[in-house]
Amino acid sequence: MLKPVKAKEVETKVLVDTIIDAIQDIKGKDIVLLDLTELPNSVTEYFIICTGDSSTQVEGISNSVVRKTRKDLNERPWHQEGSNNSEWILLDYVNVVVHIFYRNVREFYNLEDLWADAKRTDIPNLD
Repeated sequence: MLKPVKAKEVETKVLVDTIIDAIQDIKGKDIVLLDLTELPNSVTEYFIICTGDSSTQVEGISNSVVRKTRKDLNERPWHQEGSNNSEWILLDYVNVVVHIFYRNVREFYNLEDLWADAKRTDIPNLD
């Protein structure tokens, strides 16, 4: 028997898909979706983590996500951090938190291992 899908789940799924599309538009790499919905006391429902090859690309990915979510879904991040140095930009959409890293900073913080209990989905790079 199929479980009924709640409107909030659909909205969150659309937001996740839109964010991933926006990241891919700017050639963001190593995109990982972490599903935190089954973890007790998680800070959000989903993390989306990706890498940019330069601080310019990290900033470009962030701008792409903000533009596309605003244009397509009329959504804006509730909170935003890291735009000053563009090594790690965080976009908080409450149910979805986006982490955009410069490569060496991502390796240092290693969020994927920190949240290893979450269900992980690797999104293929578009080359």
